[in-house]
Amino acid sequence: MNPLLEVKDVSLSYHSLSGETAALSHISFDLMPQEFLAIVGPSGCGKSTLLNLICGLLRAEQGTILMDGKPLTGGSSRIGYMLQKDHLLEWRSVYRNVLLGLEIRGELTKEKLSYVDELLKLYELDKFRNSRPSQLSGGMRQRAALIRTLALKPDLLLLDEPFSALDYQTRLNVSDDIGKILKKQKKPAILVTHDISEAISMADRVLILSRRPASVVKIVPIDLDMEERTPLASRNAPAFKSYFTLIWKELNQNA
Repeated sequence: MNPLLEVKDVSLSYHSLSGETAALSHISFDLMPQEFLAIVGPSGCGKSTLLNLICGLLRAEQGTILMDGKPLTGGSSRIGYMLQKDHLLEWRSVYRNVLLGLEIRGELTKEKLSYVDELLKLYELDKFRNSRPSQLSGGMRQRAALIRTLALKPDLLLLDEPFSALDYQTRLNVSDDIGKILKKQKKPAILVTHDISEAISMADRVLILSRRPASVVKIVPIDLDMEERTPLASRNAPAFKSYFTLIWKELNQNA
């Protein structure tokens, strides 16, 4: 099976009047179809910068990024990007918020509207379709933001710390919900997170970055030996603590 995404020897520096700041240094990794990859690293090391390169918001100074063996073009419609904040528009209903991407693209077709209705029912937001975002809990807002992204039917989903603004209990529940949703949708995803436990519980592999300029320290395959693996159940797996200790040590050695 060929990789869906290939990041090959990618480097990037930021330039300003005061000089050059190296952000990423010779980053290489692959993502397989239906795989969930988590990226962890010290604060400010360039994790979000890497996602911005993959989605085309930034251009690498060196290296290539391929999707299905072809170079990615800026703003590819094949990639969905879920940010730290849900960015729901308060003056629009939940329904009109989840339609926003389709509306911008001029893709409000009968088929896609039907798909949105299906997602709202499936993820228990149909009863709130006419509500305002302020009437939703934090977890429900994140589900609405995810539906808005899934409505575009991206081939790859990028998640930039989408649970960081939630309280701990809600964060656990929402990460579990979204992990199950992505598995059900068979969507490959890349998650950037500061939370080692979150990375282990959700991902098939965890990519560890060094401090800036970030390079790949190690890629850790996660095998928790579970029949029915969900993010919440993964935290109780016997191997979970060993993975946590391994990743913690790698991060602290390279902090």
